[in-house]
Amino acid sequence: MNKFLAFGILLVWNLGFTQEIAVAKYSGGGDWYSNPTSLPNLVKFCNQNIKTNFNTKIATVEVGSAEIFTYPFVHMTGHGNVVFSANDVINLRNYLTSGGFLHIDDNYGMNEFIRKEIKKIFPDNPLTEIPSNHILFQEPFAFPGGLPKIHEHDNQKPQAFGIFIDGRIVLLYTYETDLGDGWEDAEVHNNPQSTREKALKMGANIINYVFKN
Repeated sequence: MNKFLAFGILLVWNLGFTQEIAVAKYSGGGDWYSNPTSLPNLVKFCNQNIKTNFNTKIATVEVGSAEIFTYPFVHMTGHGNVVFSANDVINLRNYLTSGGFLHIDDNYGMNEFIRKEIKKIFPDNPLTEIPSNHILFQEPFAFPGGLPKIHEHDNQKPQAFGIFIDGRIVLLYTYETDLGDGWEDAEVHNNPQSTREKALKMGANIINYVFKN
């Protein structure tokens, strides 16, 4: 991790500075704007339960813009096509190798597209499935079975994949779980409270990992 960005991330966490997180805007026609209540609810949960002090206003940042470097955590979701331009690829690679973190949550339908685009960013560093005993699933909430299942689509097991640099996850891809659906307002998907709580706790674990590792 870039030592200056890492130092800034630690200051945000340890001193409780207000900090925005962002949702990624990308090209290709996919609905990058889906799940609009997800991140505000996750921020509220984290502020109340794991001592973050995030701004409840969620920023939007284009994946090819310089502004992405001001956000230590960027979330990306959608149902369809994703296309990263050559500039997007370079920008995302620089962002992630400088200490940034990208969480991609398949909202159902983006898997076949996003895997090709991730490979553009890191052609020699493949996605690796994250084992259930990884610290990501241990702190501050325990998920001994790994990534929880939140929303059913194709009756497949939920999987978490990562791009690792120097032992640290810099890109997290969550598949067949749909955490974002669980973060949304209760009436959007009518998920049981227990399911929403699992999703929010897993989201808090991701945030915790970004700011403490």
